[in-house]
Amino acid sequence: MHGANAALITDSPATGPVTVELIVNEAAVVCDHAGVLWLPGSGALVVSDLHLEKGAAFARRGMLLPPYDTAATLARLAKAIARYNPRLVISLGDSFHDRTGSAHLPECYREQLQSLQQGRDWVWIEGNHDPDRPVGLEGSFCSELHVESLVFRHEPTSGAADGEIAGHLHPAARVVRRGKGVRRPCFASDGKRLLMPAFGSTTGGLELRHPAMRGLFNKSELVAHLIGRERIYSVAFNRMNG
Repeated sequence: MHGANAALITDSPATGPVTVELIVNEAAVVCDHAGVLWLPGSGALVVSDLHLEKGAAFARRGMLLPPYDTAATLARLAKAIARYNPRLVISLGDSFHDRTGSAHLPECYREQLQSLQQGRDWVWIEGNHDPDRPVGLEGSFCSELHVESLVFRHEPTSGAADGEIAGHLHPAARVVRRGKGVRRPCFASDGKRLLMPAFGSTTGGLELRHPAMRGLFNKSELVAHLIGRERIYSVAFNRMNG
């Protein structure tokens, strides 16, 4: 395993999607190109900011979005679960786009989620969009969860928080090379804390230089693991331009 400033990138078709192996607060974690985090020591799979039923939430407010976000997000989630067969799934908050999303979830999607939950533990972390326990779905519900030397919560705490795995900010990074800029969602870690990319199909992102990120990382150790089309690209924060 390597620290956050020396990530190991694997790119072998025989082993599936590209992964980056990190140590965060002495715990081994694997960032997967699919946008999920795998904890090999505890058999836990982590996803963040699914924002299920975002299109439906907008429609209830009179703003129309294509109604396909939930289907696309669940299809990608099913692939990740099939790949790792986790003992535990941690959904790191904002699993639904608003607090009534789970109650209004169409039955076909509810059945998909129930099928994914079978045979494993499932923890819903409280989010700012969905502060209540999901309706009609199995699983525990809590504000934070401790696994190994890590603590999982939706919103990152200000200042130092060793072992914190959080979502909420939808981290993204922009890299400029030879005059061309590329902006992609990313995992962001300095070896002490890790921010998860948003998993939902219609989610945006905040760049690591955004004021909301201030004070969360040791910038000299911060690495962005950008999710490209076919692999993860690991770039030290102090090497980013623009």
